[in-house]
Formats: sequence, structure tokens, C-alpha cells
Amino acid sequence: MTPKLRIAAYAYEHTEALLDGRVPIDNVDAIFETASLVSDIFQRTVERRYDVAEYGLTYFLRTLDLEDSPFLALPIFPNRNFRHSSVFVNTAAGIEQPQDLVGRTIGEFAMFGHDPGVWIKGIFSDEYGVTPDQSRWVIGGTDHPVPAFDWIPQPVPEGVDVRHAAESETLGAMLESGEIDALISVDVPQALLDGSTKIARLFPDYEAVERDYYRRTGIFPAMHIVAVPRELAGRTELMTSVYRAFCEAKDIAQNKYRHGALKQHMGVVTPWFSRHFEENRALLGEDWWPYGLAANRKALDTFLRYHYQQGLSKRLMTSEDIIVPALLDT
Repeated sequence: MTPKLRIAAYAYEHTEALLDGRVPIDNVDAIFETASLVSDIFQRTVERRYDVAEYGLTYFLRTLDLEDSPFLALPIFPNRNFRHSSVFVNTAAGIEQPQDLVGRTIGEFAMFGHDPGVWIKGIFSDEYGVTPDQSRWVIGGTDHPVPAFDWIPQPVPEGVDVRHAAESETLGAMLESGEIDALISVDVPQALLDGSTKIARLFPDYEAVERDYYRRTGIFPAMHIVAVPRELAGRTELMTSVYRAFCEAKDIAQNKYRHGALKQHMGVVTPWFSRHFEENRALLGEDWWPYGLAANRKALDTFLRYHYQQGLSKRLMTSEDIIVPALLDT
């Protein structure tokens, strides 16, 4: 009997061919779903509504400390982003470098240790000697109030001052007013996009900083993986079919840009996109959004180390502890 799988992923261009049916999964009767907020997919994953689902790395790792941890991961990374661009400061606070965050009050989107937060806090610790216990933390939504995510474990390490914003408060407004000094957020504050002079990025030329980070480390930070229940993880043929389908959908998206270069990407509305594409390809390589463990092991193991160092995991894990065994050689 053909297995049926309910699969969820956000609607990225590299999952589009899965969601619209162009890429089937071999020998699987697949039902694909998405959501307007990727966090809704995460919550439904916890509720076991899906058989395969995109899942934030920290959300996934927090379940591994449960007595009966439910998931393992496929080496599929549907969401990744460089994170120096995720740090915002109040322009009157006198914060010009990461070391200036010591002793300050910092907002963080959604929870203490959301995926961008884990990355940039780890980078600040490695490269600037700044650790989370040196600041005070306020958790909430950037431009809309966000309740505590009580459907996922919320560890806070001893000695770190963390509180949740009030029900009506937003971190963007608190940053603009000076109630908090800085903000780490996956979302850009609307006030900054609207031209406020009271908010700025900690790294104004963040693209140059992030490109330098990649040249030095080879790490393109991964935010999400694809989670599967442990009871499915041992079915090698099934896991391989799912992995190959995600790879095929991603390749379709990348090939669109490779082929578009022949016509200087005339189908893209962004001016000078071809030049930007050339720069990215020269830096990141022919497969600039790789799946599989080999190409992502350093980034994944680095995130695992950060997660442990920041008190979010009870033990230090490596890639082999979390990836479906049949796909360790990808």
C-alpha cells in the first residue's frame, strides 16, 4: 500500500514545486500544506498534525530534551539567512559595536533563543566576547504583540535576566522610545522601514560584514530543518524519497536563476540583479543553497554548540545525534 504523508512547508520559491504538485514524492501519496506564518507550522508540528514538516532548529532541538523526544531531522534547510542584519539599536543609546551591548536591555523576537538570536548571540560570543548573561532580555513581538510560546519548552539559563513584554507592548515601539536599547529580530521594525531616525542597524553595512563572515567561516546560517517522527525515521526508502523531492524542488528554483543569467534576468523586477547574482555565485558557489549533511555539517554543528552554550540544550550534540541515519551520507 502506498504510504500517505501529510507534509507542511512554508511557501518559498524553493518549495513551490512541491506545493503546486510539479514535484511528486516517489511512491508516496503526499498532501502538502502551508501557512501564512511559519510559526503556525511549528505549532502544528508539535501537535503532531503532520508526518513531515519544516521546523525551526531551536524548536526542534528543544524537543530532544523531552523524556520521549518525538523527532529526528532530514538534512533539508528550507530557511537560512545571515544574521548580522537582524540586530537593531536605538540611535540615542550610544551602541556602535557589539561590546556596547554589555549591560544593556535587549529585545528578542518570540522567545529567548529564537533561531536568529541563537546565531547572532553565538557569533557575538565567539568573535566579540559578548555573552547573553551580560545583558537584560525582553521577549515579545516586533510590531505586533506575541504571546509566550507555551507549546514549546522555554529554558532560561541561570543568571540570565529574561522577561516577557506586557500584553500590549511591541519591541519595535519599545526600541524607538528607548525603553530597550537594542533588538534581535527576524522581522525588521516597521519604524525603520518608514524612515525613523531613532532606530538603526548595529551593522549599517551589514552585507559587507556578512560576506566577510562567510569568507572567513564558510557558514551560511541555517534557521530551519525538516522534522520527521522517529517512528518514520527508520524507513530508509521513504526518507530518501522525501529528501530527493525537496532537493528537486530546490534545484528547480536555482536553475531558474542560472538560466535567467543568459538574458540578464529580464524576468526579475530588481535592477542590477544579474550583477548581484554573479557576486553571490562567485562567493557561495554553484549550489548556493545546499541540502545534505556534508555541505551543512559545519553550520549545523556550530548551531548545536551555540544552543548548548546558551543553556538551551542540556547536552552538547553533533549532527549525527539529530539527522535521520539513512541520510547521514548526503
